[in-house]
Amino acid sequence: MGAYKSEDDYDYLFKVVLTGDSGVGKSNLLSRFTKNDFSHDSRSTIGVEFATRSIKVDDKIVKAQIWDTAGQERYRAITSAYYRGAVGALLVYDVTRHVTFENVERWLKELRNHTDANIVIMLVERENTFFMETSALEALNVESAFTEVLTQIYRVVSKNALEGGVDPTTALPKGQVINVGSRDDVSAVKKAGCCST
Repeated sequence: MGAYKSEDDYDYLFKVVLTGDSGVGKSNLLSRFTKNDFSHDSRSTIGVEFATRSIKVDDKIVKAQIWDTAGQERYRAITSAYYRGAVGALLVYDVTRHVTFENVERWLKELRNHTDANIVIMLVERENTFFMETSALEALNVESAFTEVLTQIYRVVSKNALEGGVDPTTALPKGQVINVGSRDDVSAVKKAGCCST
């Protein structure tokens, strides 16, 4: 599952969006995965930007086009264009700021409103504590978070293509949610609890 070097040569192109409150570390996750880079003084993203990286899944090259946006309310106008065509999403929150976890439900609802029902979603914790889940600073689990999402999309898309003769490059995966619970129910996440005061 290592990085694949040639950007022009790929079997699948998947658009993945980063979503979550402003300041939870979306941009650093993106730069860590695509450039293996981390900036201590990263400023808020203005508008939208994206970066690409290709990985190998089975014997296929999967190119990810990962979109990053400002989490602030004032950039709401870009919403529908931002989500259009996305087949995967990483919903990010910061465990050291409980409000960012509370807002997960709102971000999930927004994803549901603006994307195909079949989108693959992964909930990503960003921790600054000793026991970390993902950390762009430490380069911990960032690779595996993105790789897992892309692999899940690939598995579903290629399975659909085999079963239904669908063009795998345009097919959307059948609904699959990772770590978030059922489609209309985030209470599983809520029950699991987070950031207890």
